[in-house]
Amino acid sequence: MTAQLVKLQASPDLVDQVYQALLDAISDGSLAPGARITQEDLAERLAVSRQPVLQALRLLKKDGLVSDAPGRGLLVAPLDAGWIAHTYQVRGALDVLAARLAAKQRALLDPRLIEQGRRAARGRNVKAMIEADMAFHSAIYAASGNPLIEATAQLHWVHLKRVMGAVLQVSAQREPIWDEHAAIAGAIGAGDAKLAVRLIEQHGEHASETLLARLGAVLNPPSRSSS
Repeated sequence: MTAQLVKLQASPDLVDQVYQALLDAISDGSLAPGARITQEDLAERLAVSRQPVLQALRLLKKDGLVSDAPGRGLLVAPLDAGWIAHTYQVRGALDVLAARLAAKQRALLDPRLIEQGRRAARGRNVKAMIEADMAFHSAIYAASGNPLIEATAQLHWVHLKRVMGAVLQVSAQREPIWDEHAAIAGAIGAGDAKLAVRLIEQHGEHASETLLARLGAVLNPPSRSSS
């Protein structure tokens, strides 16, 4: 099936737009792991010149999301369970630090973040689900008062978005995540740093274990036995 990419309008930040469009397509599976991509084809499908596509692909290659293909062009990098596990370890440490600092300030997270997340979880828009999850965690990073936390976390979210996209397409258990988010927000707002840390640590471990297990099922589906 041909991946659907939305045509973009020219603007000064066109490279950023192309980068984000390709990142979203890689994250939601429109550009699947192992898919061969070329500068010319992407430029045509996005209705832009080849130059911004070339620059966006260089950024994606630097991020480890695309790699050189045999012969001509590039490949969407395969999902690597080991790399994702390492990434979750780093994100977990950042989440714990952010939750502790935010709880010490009794930060009140916007309840609309939870509402929007629950709505997204009930729908079928994988991009909306990922963005809602990122928005919740970003709110905790911002509430921590330490800008380095979010800046560091952003380096890893590009990889987490990929595995989240692959898993959320087949997952039937999305809403319980937002029960966990609501409990974390409540502990932070109450100023209970110990509870907030315990909840977000459990949340991260559960998310990592669940996503990696489901990722394994996505990457290695059971073979059908012949009748």
